[in-house]
Amino acid sequence: MGVEDSLFPRIKICCISSLEEAELAIALGADALGLVADMPSGPGVIDDDVARDIAEIVPPPIATFLLTQRSRAQDIADHVRHCGTSTVQIVRHIDPREHEDLKRLLPEGVRRVQVIHVEGMDALDLIPLYAPHVHAFLLDSGRPSMTVAELGGTGRVHDWRISAEFVKRSPKPVFLAGGLNPGNIVEAVRRVNPFGVDLCNGVRDEGGLSKQKLESFMTNLRTAAPVQPFWSGRYFS
Repeated sequence: MGVEDSLFPRIKICCISSLEEAELAIALGADALGLVADMPSGPGVIDDDVARDIAEIVPPPIATFLLTQRSRAQDIADHVRHCGTSTVQIVRHIDPREHEDLKRLLPEGVRRVQVIHVEGMDALDLIPLYAPHVHAFLLDSGRPSMTVAELGGTGRVHDWRISAEFVKRSPKPVFLAGGLNPGNIVEAVRRVNPFGVDLCNGVRDEGGLSKQKLESFMTNLRTAAPVQPFWSGRYFS
């Protein structure tokens, strides 16, 4: 397989907190920005009105992801309409039937991404439950069953062996999140072969987006050519 037959992972920079951070991430090559709404724990939470202001200035084709912990279709749709993002990232393991209603309730063209928190091999059992209803998956390291639910932004790496198997089995694109940084991104991409990567803490200093760390991440990622092409027809059929 030649270089022309492969494609680098899509890059989603999460926990964007301001217009300035959005502009920096875009300038350095981000394909998507993550805007974190109210969460029980974790970094990067911003007011919904701030998320809307950021979403309004992001030019196409860059995507804006609203991270929502809401679990009912109508509530999720209302949240997306207020914030005006192009994609919704659902951070809880919701009833798959809510996704059916969500297809009807969301504004036209809004994409749906289901987060799967990889706590064990049972994460693979969720593929057939959600795949018919979503445009993509995102594998993260949260622990939603804890007393104070962890729904992302943990800075913790999960078992990439499970992630790699998830990618092999999934009929939909898979983003990899959880503890990614400039130092481990090459190994992560080579082992998991994700459609995209998603990071927050790994490119921040004292909470703020770090130009130096993000530049280092981008440089290192370019050395991690995937084993399989990301544009496989199974993803876009």
